[in-house]
Amino acid sequence: MEEPNITVGIKEDKTVDFELHGDYKLSPEGAVYSGKISVYSEDGNLVIEPANGSAFRKEESVEFVPVNYHSATFLLKDVTIGIDFHWERKEDQQFRGTIKLILDKGRINAINILRLEDYLLSVISSEMSASSTAEFLKAHAVISRSWLLAQIEKRISTDQLDFSYENKEERDGELIKWYDRDDHYLFDVCADDHCQRYQGITKASTENARLAVEETRGMFLNYDGEICDARFSKCCGGISERYENVWDNISKPYLRSIIDNDTEPKEYNLDLTESDAAENWIKNRPPAYCNTDDQAILSQVLLDYDKETKDFFRWRVEYTQSELSSLIRARTDIDFGDIQALIPIERGPSGRLVKLKIMGTIRSLIIGKELEIRKALSESHLYSSAFVVDTEEEVDGIPGKFILTGAGWGHGVGLCQIGAAVMGSSGYTYDKILKHYFSGVNITKYYG
Repeated sequence: MEEPNITVGIKEDKTVDFELHGDYKLSPEGAVYSGKISVYSEDGNLVIEPANGSAFRKEESVEFVPVNYHSATFLLKDVTIGIDFHWERKEDQQFRGTIKLILDKGRINAINILRLEDYLLSVISSEMSASSTAEFLKAHAVISRSWLLAQIEKRISTDQLDFSYENKEERDGELIKWYDRDDHYLFDVCADDHCQRYQGITKASTENARLAVEETRGMFLNYDGEICDARFSKCCGGISERYENVWDNISKPYLRSIIDNDTEPKEYNLDLTESDAAENWIKNRPPAYCNTDDQAILSQVLLDYDKETKDFFRWRVEYTQSELSSLIRARTDIDFGDIQALIPIERGPSGRLVKLKIMGTIRSLIIGKELEIRKALSESHLYSSAFVVDTEEEVDGIPGKFILTGAGWGHGVGLCQIGAAVMGSSGYTYDKILKHYFSGVNITKYYG
């Protein structure tokens, strides 16, 4: 098949300001525009105000299509990156391709339509340093392409089935939620960490990044004849997690738990679903590809704002009773009273908590899955849900201090970016890297 075009949701706001650098045709009328344009909604319509021209209205959507795809670009103002994470901020970002604006539920969605391989080049340069090793870049190009194609297939099948996606299970004493791309019904994927980082041509690509995309053009991971829903996170913490412990209750054989090393550390009980084994693993620093302090390797994965995050292979967070009870109340909108205990109920094979019981003087509740736990115990997100809890300064059964000791950064499913960067720097080829993290997969050509 031919290389597909894809749709990427960049921004959602009440107003959208952008600049067209080059000539763009208004679709389908064909009028040509360039320069600054502001878009807002009024009486259920889009109002488009070019700086050099008269304002006009559209009912629901409008597209500006570049006359020359390769030379024209547009600059989108105030794009939020790192949404809800501790590095959240706004940037002006530049993109290639069409800009489409859709009015939906009173807000304007700015969507970029472009060729898949151009999108991928930006992802490789946005998710990590484009100066990374060639094999690491090629491995990431294949999984990023695989994940995207899997999401497109999922969206098509969902639309055809008029599928109502359920991401929550409530029963007595339990609230289990998970977060995927279920809210993206206007486009294929978003541009932020929720999907894959895509920052257009704002992040300068290098010859290494271009070659990584070109040399793996159209290639994806295949398992038993299907495109793999390939996932990745910053740092698995030494053992990766299973798909079903983070998202839907579906087992994906290629997204099982693996040791992030060429040999198993013999001095550890590796059944981290058991509390004692998890505690011993998390409170120590076992050998793993992602257990590295090599700044040259870390700089391949950690961009400027990522470098604000320290000690992610093993980390520590402390809360007073007042801090923790106030934080949980604010984040869950539930008043638990004073927090008596944080009790692990279920762990995955990486030691990540799938279910956690919050026990308070007013009420108790079991929450999950991993991201819901991370959101409840931090103003943004804990680095991961692989943590153990110690308490101090107890008075009448109420701890005065909670100490969370944790492992890894992110959900831990699929490829570990820091581990893969170490493998690439150690001479592993991209196919060896991929087959380390994704069990039983083949690499297949989807288009030429």
